[in-house]
Amino acid sequence: MNLDKIKKAYVIGIKGSGVVSMVQILVSRGMEISGSDTKEKFFTDAILKKIGVKYHENFSAKNIPENSDLIIYSSVYNEENNEEFREAKKRGLPMMSYPEVLAELFNKKWGIAVCGTHGKTTTSAILADVLKNCDVDPSAVIGSKVIGWDGSALAGQGEYFVIEADEFQNKLKLYNPKAVVLTSLDWDHPDTFPTFAEYKKAFADFVEKISQTGFLVVWSGSADTLEAAKNVKCEVIKYGFSEDDDVRISNLNQMDVSDDSSAISREQIFLVFYKDKGLGMFRTHLVGKHNVLNIAAVVAVCTKLNLDMEKVREAIANFQGTARRFEYIGERNGAILIDDYGHHPEEIKATLKGARENYPSKNIIAVFHPHSYSRTEALLQDFAQSFDDADKVLVLDIYGSARENSGKISSADLVKLINKYTFGKAEYVPTISEAVVFLKDKIGENDLVLTIGAGNVWEVAEKLKEK
Repeated sequence: MNLDKIKKAYVIGIKGSGVVSMVQILVSRGMEISGSDTKEKFFTDAILKKIGVKYHENFSAKNIPENSDLIIYSSVYNEENNEEFREAKKRGLPMMSYPEVLAELFNKKWGIAVCGTHGKTTTSAILADVLKNCDVDPSAVIGSKVIGWDGSALAGQGEYFVIEADEFQNKLKLYNPKAVVLTSLDWDHPDTFPTFAEYKKAFADFVEKISQTGFLVVWSGSADTLEAAKNVKCEVIKYGFSEDDDVRISNLNQMDVSDDSSAISREQIFLVFYKDKGLGMFRTHLVGKHNVLNIAAVVAVCTKLNLDMEKVREAIANFQGTARRFEYIGERNGAILIDDYGHHPEEIKATLKGARENYPSKNIIAVFHPHSYSRTEALLQDFAQSFDDADKVLVLDIYGSARENSGKISSADLVKLINKYTFGKAEYVPTISEAVVFLKDKIGENDLVLTIGAGNVWEVAEKLKEK
């Protein structure tokens, strides 16, 4: 479909983090957008309000406008679970999924896709922000609000288009990238990929689409990422800490930040080499070794694009992160409140390790919101062993979102298994309001509360924050 001819579109599931990025770009192109979603509050509500997009906070067949040229829908909705979808199909209205619209925009540009199980959001956000600060005017669609932007998208006029390429439902097959960053591979989305082999194949198939004139930037620290890259036709650039990496990180250290008002009290500093050529010292406010790897991937892309490395260095040093990625929320009774989107065992481990390194003397209380019954069931043992760097864990009821209503596993099952490994470490606290009540008078200046998960667990930190 030629999106240039679309004047009005209606979006089912308009509050989705990726969907709202697409909406920002469509609005910038002059398209009139309206839509619908649930009443649940997300960071995207503020973005939609800012760009003047009106939407219903309910799903009803009556919401579908008579004069829409196109119905766009979040891929979590279908004819079975959404009455607006059914109504649009009944009327015979033109319909496209969000990833199909994104692919239509992305495939017409010099597209750079950031994919992998972990690190997609941060890596794609850093890359897009660096390109912006290198004056190449990129477009970008990121799965979270980027601090320092007016939302989660860039609607540039330049040739480059950066996307956070989500593998759920194998959306990867829609995109035709000129370059790809592959950050990591750990089995996820068992509701789409029943086995790890099927999961890995989706990425292998994706990177094989890169033409000989493009390039793949791949993390060398995983046999699985390297396996996915083995049949590509293009140049492969490996990054990591190994001596034989094309982009190599060295001399990683942390240093204190003198600004006492900063919630994050330390910076990471490190050297980067590109094929034995020193690119100099880089620094970042972002926490954790995993974020140093994300930055190395960005440096690899920027080197291939022949960007000014001094501008790259400056943009990386100034990058403040994205919403819900180790985001400082505030304090209560002197306790530090931080929120993170981690919803996979490896992400939880990396986030908690970064918290422990940055706040070595704090009592770390993790408030975890499991996301999807199928993921929790498939990775239950891994989840139970992912909280080593937390002193206490509160587990909320599983967040099924629009994808799942029930499953064979419960949060109480996860709590039992965590306590099997470390007696008394975890408690089952079903709801957000109960978690707030549980914590509000117990926490103090020796504590760090880390809300973690893909659901609305961030509300715990926001409700605890002293105004």
